[in-house]
Amino acid sequence: MVDLSFKNNRFPKKGSVLLSDPFLNDNYFTRSVVILCDFSDEGSFGFVLTNYLDVDLASLDPTFPIKNAKISVGGPVETQHLFYIHQFGNQIDESIEIMDDLYFGGNYSQLQILLEENSENHKKVRFFLGYSGWGYSQLIEELKENSWIVVNNINGNEIIDTEREDFWKYCMEKQGKRYEIMSKFPKNPNEN
Repeated sequence: MVDLSFKNNRFPKKGSVLLSDPFLNDNYFTRSVVILCDFSDEGSFGFVLTNYLDVDLASLDPTFPIKNAKISVGGPVETQHLFYIHQFGNQIDESIEIMDDLYFGGNYSQLQILLEENSENHKKVRFFLGYSGWGYSQLIEELKENSWIVVNNINGNEIIDTEREDFWKYCMEKQGKRYEIMSKFPKNPNEN
């Protein structure tokens, strides 16, 4: 018999990825993948990787050097602010390492220069409006309620890639057979 319970016993850490329960019904977190940029006893924050806007970053910032750059809705907090993660490391001052080959923020002017110097550099950055944040006990409670599972086998290249269709399903399938089966469940269990 296959165990189809949506849970695991992994504890989150900076660089972990959260995968939402297949039936979680929420404006921001339905079938979502979230990269945790920080996790501590003070709280945690990260970005939803699966919700894109139909807006080009160049339309919001005319000085932005790349056309057709995708923007994700990072979460429900500070949705009027632009955030980014990248793979430039110490090429951008004040960047904060999230995991091997993945960084948060830093000097925006330096990012623009890197993007102007090489048009392929746009593949090393992702942009978000807003972020997702939790108090320490809030995320722990959501994990106990099995709203999320914690995974650590999604790498920086996979996180930064904005071209992959259905990233939640892809990440679920990487967790093994039972999660692959759950990734095929309908969003609404009444639709089977």
